[in-house]
Amino acid sequence: MRSLAWAKRLSLDTQSHCSQYFCMFSLSVFLPLKTPYKPSRATDLHIPHCFSVISDTMGAGGRMAVPPSKKAESEALQRVPYSKPPFTVGQIKKAIPPHCFQRSVLRSFYYVVTDLTIAFIFYYIATTYFHLLPSPFSYVSWPLYWAVQGCVLTGVWVIAHECGHHAFSDYQWLDDTVGLILHSFLLVPYFSWKYSHRRHHSNTGSLEKDEVFVPKQKSNMKWFSKYLNNPLGRLITLTITLTLGWPLYLMFNVSGRPYDRFACHYDPYGPIYSNRERLQIYISDAGILSVCYGLYRLVALKGFAWTFCVYGGPLLVVNAFLVLITYLQHTHPSLPHYDSSEWDWLRGALATVDRDYGILNKVFHNITDTHVAHHLFSTMPHYHAMEATNAIKPLLGEYYQLDRTPFIKAMWREAKECIYVEPDEGSQNKGVFWYRNRL
Repeated sequence: MRSLAWAKRLSLDTQSHCSQYFCMFSLSVFLPLKTPYKPSRATDLHIPHCFSVISDTMGAGGRMAVPPSKKAESEALQRVPYSKPPFTVGQIKKAIPPHCFQRSVLRSFYYVVTDLTIAFIFYYIATTYFHLLPSPFSYVSWPLYWAVQGCVLTGVWVIAHECGHHAFSDYQWLDDTVGLILHSFLLVPYFSWKYSHRRHHSNTGSLEKDEVFVPKQKSNMKWFSKYLNNPLGRLITLTITLTLGWPLYLMFNVSGRPYDRFACHYDPYGPIYSNRERLQIYISDAGILSVCYGLYRLVALKGFAWTFCVYGGPLLVVNAFLVLITYLQHTHPSLPHYDSSEWDWLRGALATVDRDYGILNKVFHNITDTHVAHHLFSTMPHYHAMEATNAIKPLLGEYYQLDRTPFIKAMWREAKECIYVEPDEGSQNKGVFWYRNRL
């Protein structure tokens, strides 16, 4: 009876999903742009009024003070504790209700089916009705479709990401099968990224071993960096990062950790992978080639413009969001990074920040606002992550960080404030590095 009641409740929830998704993007992206950045109190960042109900359900979060003056706004926010925490991973796990670690095949597939159904409905509307619209409306409708469909497919991407963490079900073969299909459809090499991403989780916050968005030290900055440290330079950098950042990372390891030779996610014999992983890298490559061949045949049948409008535009939005989400989770003026003399796994896992994307939190299956819990327990399914986050906040205290700054404003601020890292001058903690922006 409990299963029937749960299934009935999920069915009722899905009936309102499709009608809400079109307004989700506008509410979470365009409204925050008009909101002045004024902290409401010392321990909490300001949030637009239209998101107040959502934020209230998340809790106050950790301490992240913002001074009121405009001068202080340009400075780094109050730093998080970097000393060894007074709690252990085991104590954190005990604070979480045991059912939060339980994975349900039925519930996981519900989210897959829901996301794909909504994506198909948007595809059907676009391909059936957009050509009937007058020209001005047609030109507006396609970018709107890209934005909304891209958000939905980002949710699909997140589910495939969970498969890579063995958070989809209790069956590894099922997780890998679902993840391979979903990620290949989005041109992501599933096993290749699964293994490099696993190393990211094992080495988060380490300047030597973390896999992605590893900050540079000042001595390693390129000569042209100072010419990009201005509004125009930041705009150019962000545009390139959001449009080309993901494929450049996969193909050339851009923004990844340095290796002693060329590193590429498509190379089974590259330095990223061990001998036992190489066969699965071939499988990932085969998945990508299969989808690329399908796209080639689709272009031959429908034309490049049709294929781009239906598939390419949303894919660009997916790529932009996954880069932005990852960047903002690990880049913040208050977060430390550590070299080998200071780094340990728990402090590294806590060197991340939850972000508030408004209603898009739900579209993205809460990967945005439960990322701290995800780094602590990556096999936990997303549908339990918010409950787990609320359970560990009291124990983590100031070690837990939540920033409710609208994500577009946060992206610009981090691009301005977080240029490189270095230890504090005169500090005894030479292995603790903080973001700086003075070149």
